[in-house]
Amino acid sequence: MYVDRKRRRWPWLVLAAAAVAAVLIGWQLASSASGRDMEEESIAALREAVERSARQCYVVEGFYPPSLDYLEENYGLQINTDEFRVYYDVFASNIAPSIQVLSRQ
Repeated sequence: MYVDRKRRRWPWLVLAAAAVAAVLIGWQLASSASGRDMEEESIAALREAVERSARQCYVVEGFYPPSLDYLEENYGLQINTDEFRVYYDVFASNIAPSIQVLSRQ
C-alpha cells in the first residue's frame, strides 16, 4: 500500500514542476519585453534631446551646431556613449541635421 501512494504522487509532482516552469518562462518573457520598451523610450528621449539642443542653438546663434561636441560643450547635452551611438550629420549650417540614435546592445 505504501508503494501505491508514491506511484500516485509523482504525476502531481511533475505537474507542479511544469506549472512552476511555465510561470518562470512567462515572467522572463514579460521582463524582456518591458526591457525593450524602456530601451526604445530611452532612444527616443535621447534623440529628442539632441534635436532640442540643435534647435536651441539655431535660435540663439543663427546656425545649427557643427557637431555633437559643440552641443555638449555649449548647451549641456549629455550622451551616455557606453549605451548609445549617436549619428549627427550636418549638411549645411542653415539646414537641420540628420540625427540617428542606436543602442550599443
